[in-house]
Amino acid sequence: MRWTDDRGGNVEDRRGLGGGAVVGGGLGTLIIAAIIFFLGGDPSSILSSSSSSGPAPTEQRELSAEERKIGEMVDMMGKWNTITWEQVFSENGMTYEPPKIVLFENTTQSGCGTAQAAMGPFYCPADQSVYMDMSFFNELQQRFGAKVTEFTVAYVLAHEVGHHVQTLLGTTQKVDQMRRSGQYSEAEMNRVSVATELQADFYAGLWAKRTDAEKNILEPGDIQSAIDAAEAVGDDNIQKRSQGYVNQESFTHGSSAQRKEWFMKGYNTGDIRQGDTFNQLLR
Repeated sequence: MRWTDDRGGNVEDRRGLGGGAVVGGGLGTLIIAAIIFFLGGDPSSILSSSSSSGPAPTEQRELSAEERKIGEMVDMMGKWNTITWEQVFSENGMTYEPPKIVLFENTTQSGCGTAQAAMGPFYCPADQSVYMDMSFFNELQQRFGAKVTEFTVAYVLAHEVGHHVQTLLGTTQKVDQMRRSGQYSEAEMNRVSVATELQADFYAGLWAKRTDAEKNILEPGDIQSAIDAAEAVGDDNIQKRSQGYVNQESFTHGSSAQRKEWFMKGYNTGDIRQGDTFNQLLR
């Protein structure tokens, strides 16, 4: 992935501020969180109650040179997202407002409750912010078998920003109304969740296409690294690893094949009008 001089991605870096270490949780929490939330939507129902023991305080520390470089990279990626989505929204007669991107370690507070590293990257509609503990990318590689590159991080961030786009367009609110209405079965809401997640993958692919056309950021292997990450966290792959079998009715994010399909559809078309996963998946 080629770097540019773009900065100003609306990043709040809370690393090194003594936010605390997670008490409790562990691999079981990670697997559940990955299934439900990884590259996902509103995590408020679990974030607020996922650690009964609470955080243990840690001392403030200086960030290492490598950590500062990571922060600079995320800031650049945030700016890329802002530039691209401002263009897309403007083309469709709308105004884009970027989300805040919060970098943290171990645990921090979000508008959706207490955010923990084990939850993976997520978007919180309540405060329109993306939360990322960068240590999760080690888990992505070690637990889920994805080769992590700089563009893997870019894809994950673009997916979460895709959920922000859904909030700006009213999609998030409609899905939440459906969930709260009680009129739909668990299986039906699972299919809605899959459509929501695959649309965010589509938006990530669209972002990659449009940003590369504007900034020439892609190098050989970058798109494949995004596909590898998307496939690694497909519901079928996670279920095979965690429980040894696949239950398609319980999918909430889509299969590995679906995640690749919709990311590539966004990348190949670059057209936001082609991303109506709801009509295609919920017929």
